[in-house]
Amino acid sequence: MAEKKKLTTAHGNPIGDNQNSLTAGKRGPLLMQDYQLLEKMATFNRERVPERVVHAKGSGAFGTFTVTNDISKYTKAKFLSKIGKKTEMLARFSTVAGERGAADAERDVRGFALKFYTEEGNWDMVGNNTPVFFIRDPYKFGDFIHTQKRDPKTNMRSNTIQWDFWSLSPESLHQITILFSDRGLPQGYRFVNGYGSHTYSFISPDYQRYWVKFHFKTMQGIKNWTNEEGEKIVGKDRESSQRDLFEAIEKGDYPKWRFMVQIMPEKDAETYHLNPFDLTKVWPHKDYPLIEVGILELNRNAENYFAEIEQAAFEPSNIVPGISFSPDKMLQARIMSYADAHRYRIGVNYAALPANKPKSEVSTYHRDGQLRFDENFGGLPNYEPNSFGGPKEDPAFLEPPLKISGDANRYNHREGNDDYSQAGNLFRLMNESQKQQLFNNVYAAINEVPERIKMRQLAHYFNADPAYAKGIADKLGIDMKKIEKYAKMNLKELFSATSEEEYKN
Repeated sequence: MAEKKKLTTAHGNPIGDNQNSLTAGKRGPLLMQDYQLLEKMATFNRERVPERVVHAKGSGAFGTFTVTNDISKYTKAKFLSKIGKKTEMLARFSTVAGERGAADAERDVRGFALKFYTEEGNWDMVGNNTPVFFIRDPYKFGDFIHTQKRDPKTNMRSNTIQWDFWSLSPESLHQITILFSDRGLPQGYRFVNGYGSHTYSFISPDYQRYWVKFHFKTMQGIKNWTNEEGEKIVGKDRESSQRDLFEAIEKGDYPKWRFMVQIMPEKDAETYHLNPFDLTKVWPHKDYPLIEVGILELNRNAENYFAEIEQAAFEPSNIVPGISFSPDKMLQARIMSYADAHRYRIGVNYAALPANKPKSEVSTYHRDGQLRFDENFGGLPNYEPNSFGGPKEDPAFLEPPLKISGDANRYNHREGNDDYSQAGNLFRLMNESQKQQLFNNVYAAINEVPERIKMRQLAHYFNADPAYAKGIADKLGIDMKKIEKYAKMNLKELFSATSEEEYKN
């Protein structure tokens, strides 16, 4: 047997754990000393030139957000402060896996990114059309995206590498269930919901913190294609979603979304029955019902796509007073990763481009850099503190302290985590027609992968709901008794029993 190679950093340092980020306590937050995570993320951001490494194919438009409900007791954000207040904004929609030349009508998650040009600076809400994601630890993000891109040997998309990763990452099951449901192939960007997905925080006028989830409900209704319908659309028009959005706005049929939030008091997070900062989980609406905030309307197409949409840079690190972050590990990694990707893709002065420039005043000590295309702050001092009238910090914008606890360690994010219940609950909410679509869509994607990978994934489906596994197993011609045997194994046993070496025996 060939000697196993040790995984190392780019500098040859051996890696002891490549599954779990270094966090302060089991629920985070992340530590900047996790140089392995930073290296993986920074390297991943620089893998493609010049298009976005993910969400490369996109469409966008400008519009207006109008407040319709008073939520000022939860947040001091000025653009949400009173009913009727309007804010200019920009939206960009996208597919995730495909390159810029990919077809729109393909089964994929859809990116849903918004930029609000508020009087206190830009607020960016960078989400998807799903309320959850495939992973909960950013350590695995680059690995996951690699499985959605091209196989290094064949230079083609590969179902085998996708299902191999997913089946070794049971936390992906909730998102997989959405992706292979009818919602995995939208008819266009006007017909999807948008979600912040992560848990964020509101800071109230009286200095209280609330945890919050962002929802944007399409007022056009959710509309989806079947696989067969999607194939016909792609054969005729590879820009179907772009065309639908652009033409609807041009003729005055302005798409709208209802902005809603779920609010959780800060203390609830300590005793809630699931980790509210887990990106693979949703908060049940019966516990935290939706509260309306306002209406988002897109009413103007870009005059120049490259300047206004392609050069638009969205990043979760763009927040305003009254809106902030949470210990969500994936969110914390994205705070660094997105801005870093923009500095690489567009240049260090990307924030001054017209699409990204705030409507409010900008006062920083950032200077110089490639393609500095403004006055570079003239002769003002470029250091702080200074005694020449330069901009100063204001303690009024500090946030309440965030309590953290626990030892810094690489915690196993799968240990003691239920990755099956919410996926099973979603499956049980589907009617028979939706279940059959789910079975057909999974079968079409998994049919040609090696049997051992099918068996591993079917064990996860079984643990979510035996009927979920049976619907797919019947199409694959696999005996349920064999699946049940694997479903009874713990993850370590399952991964070992379905490895290439063990499964042959």
